[in-house]
Amino acid sequence: MSAGNARTLRRAGTLWQRARVAVYAYEFARARSLSEQALDALDNAPEPTDQDLIPMRVRVLVTAAYADTEVGEVERGLGRLDTAGGLVAAIADPASRSELELLSREQRGFRLIRVGRTEEGLRTLDEIAHKLEQELATGVGEPSVLAILHLNRSLAYIGQAHTAAAVAEVNRCIELTEQYEMDPTIAIKARHNLGYVAYMSGDMPTALRLFEESARTCTEQAPTLLPIVRLDQARALLAAGLAEEAARSLDEALPVLRKQRGGQDAAEAEVARAAAALLDGDPAFAHRRATSAHTSFTKRGNRRWAAIARLAAVRAQAQSALDDRGRTVRRTLVDTAVRLADDLRELMLEDERALALLLAARLQIRRGELDSARELLDAVPPPRSTTPIDHRMLLRLCRAELAIAAGSPRRAFAQARSGLTELGRVRDKMGGMELVCGTAVHGQELGELAVRQVLRRPRPDARGLFGWLERTRAQVYRYEPLPVSLPREVAAKAAELRNVRRAVQSARVAGQPVAQLEKQTAALEREVSRQGWSAGALGSPRPVAALGEVAAALGDRALVSFAKPDGAVVAVVVTANRTRMVRLGDSATAAEWAARLHADLDALAPDTLPPPVVEVVKASAARSAGALDAQLIRPLLDAVGDRDLVVVPTGPLYAVPWGSLPSLRGRSVVVAPSATAWLSAERADPPGGSTLLARGPGLTGLVAEEEHLLAVYPDAVTLDGGRATVAGVLAALDGADLAHLAAHGEHEPTNALFSRLELADGPLFAYEVARLPQPPRQVVLAACELALNYVRPGDEALGYAGALLAGGVRTVVAATSRVGDEAAATAMADYHRGLAEGITPARALAASVARDPYRRPFICLGAG
Repeated sequence: MSAGNARTLRRAGTLWQRARVAVYAYEFARARSLSEQALDALDNAPEPTDQDLIPMRVRVLVTAAYADTEVGEVERGLGRLDTAGGLVAAIADPASRSELELLSREQRGFRLIRVGRTEEGLRTLDEIAHKLEQELATGVGEPSVLAILHLNRSLAYIGQAHTAAAVAEVNRCIELTEQYEMDPTIAIKARHNLGYVAYMSGDMPTALRLFEESARTCTEQAPTLLPIVRLDQARALLAAGLAEEAARSLDEALPVLRKQRGGQDAAEAEVARAAAALLDGDPAFAHRRATSAHTSFTKRGNRRWAAIARLAAVRAQAQSALDDRGRTVRRTLVDTAVRLADDLRELMLEDERALALLLAARLQIRRGELDSARELLDAVPPPRSTTPIDHRMLLRLCRAELAIAAGSPRRAFAQARSGLTELGRVRDKMGGMELVCGTAVHGQELGELAVRQVLRRPRPDARGLFGWLERTRAQVYRYEPLPVSLPREVAAKAAELRNVRRAVQSARVAGQPVAQLEKQTAALEREVSRQGWSAGALGSPRPVAALGEVAAALGDRALVSFAKPDGAVVAVVVTANRTRMVRLGDSATAAEWAARLHADLDALAPDTLPPPVVEVVKASAARSAGALDAQLIRPLLDAVGDRDLVVVPTGPLYAVPWGSLPSLRGRSVVVAPSATAWLSAERADPPGGSTLLARGPGLTGLVAEEEHLLAVYPDAVTLDGGRATVAGVLAALDGADLAHLAAHGEHEPTNALFSRLELADGPLFAYEVARLPQPPRQVVLAACELALNYVRPGDEALGYAGALLAGGVRTVVAATSRVGDEAAATAMADYHRGLAEGITPARALAASVARDPYRRPFICLGAG
């Protein structure tokens, strides 16, 4: 080789190595630029046809083909591989010729898989796998080519839902990367694929754990891969029903993917974002995202993914049409769905074809074309083990709607019952509270259909309505509590978060800037919450409570279970000897009055309000409370009489402080997320222990009411000031009979386990109380609004108080809105005196709240 060609080879080799690194880092525009520079250098060599330059040209063309196809120039990329394949034959050295031929064909197989030609790509990879293994065994070739082949075959098998084959390919890839100490990026991608297999198999806790492990590894070693992890993490979150969390992950990933020019992955993220919007009730936004993705895939020539994106758009259109009950569904939309089903079948996308048929069938049911709907449903293939749960629930929903339209409500109820049972089996595998809660969204329409059918009967069946409400709501509280065991990494991040929050407190007290610390806090909170999705654990599911056992347990009490089907409020009233249903008017009106009352009570919270202002705001609160009372409570008085109450709220009614309503003033009221949850708490009999009085920072001396409470509990464990640390409070909580915690706090809407109370050395998270071997029997949250809940579909209400109940605490007393220090102190002093006199928690609280109902917005949750 001439000196000039040697210099060219060195320059081209340096540029190619940089382009290769850029490709694996998903920096495709940079990889293309570097590849073009390398090819230009080779073209301008003193002797461009020199035999010694051909191997480098082949390598550069292979890398350029990778970058081209990823940014959407598929034909150009495949053309480069054709060119590379033609050059290989001219390489004189047999070993080099064989190595580069296999490399070129391996990349062709992967490129075909990436553009949706999966079967053709797999055949290409299968043809060369054995030869790569043979050559590597004799010390010939690059081990990384074989490792990447197994990685790419795992992707193909994932696309075909062959999970066992995918896992075998991943394991072989990882084995090779460890044996030959390869670039860690390959192993990172392989382990990430294991998370995707878990997601496909319905094991969401494992999938989310593996994805979060991948995210941590990528952050440290390969940050450009992080958006891909977030994309797949979002898919798992959607399967678990956590649409908002999935949307946040995708909104983080999409700008980075676009910047990286990752056309395929960015378009896939658009499809996932459409699914999140649809799950969150925004079909118009979902349609825009899906249409954008369809355009991208079409430009790339990826027919399979273009069809999937078109399905997402049709699904959004169908949902819009079905949501508008006054509009006639257009036949053209049905025809579009049916034609799409045919296209999906040709592309061997069976789950997607089934979904298109289901959408068409549901639209035909709405149109009254029942025979056509039956034919479409008959054409739906049976669900596979990897069929998503939302597809399964849609099949049940279509069958139930068809049965109703055909005048067979009994068959509809059977479909709803079977569907919710199937959903329950999926829920039982979820493990953590957030994932258990999230799955409720997939069965929401099915449960609502059953409730509507009960209410449409000429004489609504109150007993039947009670049963359906219990089947569809607050499932997280059905599980036996287990001590929560967090992975070491999650616990470490939670400790880091505690330290940073403490630093924020100290900086504020010292008058120092806190903006940077608060930014760090927000990032840590997000990371801890994200890691916590797979960290929880729940025990065995308890059966849904039967009406008879609830009625027997009530004794001389009454249970009122509210629901809001089709924009109306109804209540099922259960007493020991009778069950009745009462219609209570418009749900939007009740929600509006509840919101006004909450706002009024928040405004009343400050202790320093001038008396004239107090009177004006109290008058407003009285109007709101009176209106709620007139709509929700007075119509029930004939049924409940003067009985103590157990109230199961719905939606916005979780924020109501029931003791402020005129008809309930002074009456014992226990709030529970479901009758099943109340019965479980009522039957629990944890061992009695000590009393804990703890006080966090930033409160006035009034809140802890040390003198009053110590007079009631002279032997109590007291922790305040610097002694009220997380470790100290947790030690005292374990096995306690009663814990009075006076501390500010916040409930975390995206993950109740990480709602928190502020103590001397930082936050006490709800998960830390829930992980105790013996949670306290009763917890009083004396100085914050931690009875608030984030209400998910299915009336799954979770917040700090809810997390404590799910973790085994029998009774929680907390406020539904802000409360002033003085009001909290006096309310708690009265409450504890009542307890000391032997009164039940609910009755003691009712007597305390009645003395100043608009400034003592406390409720008793769980058991009374």
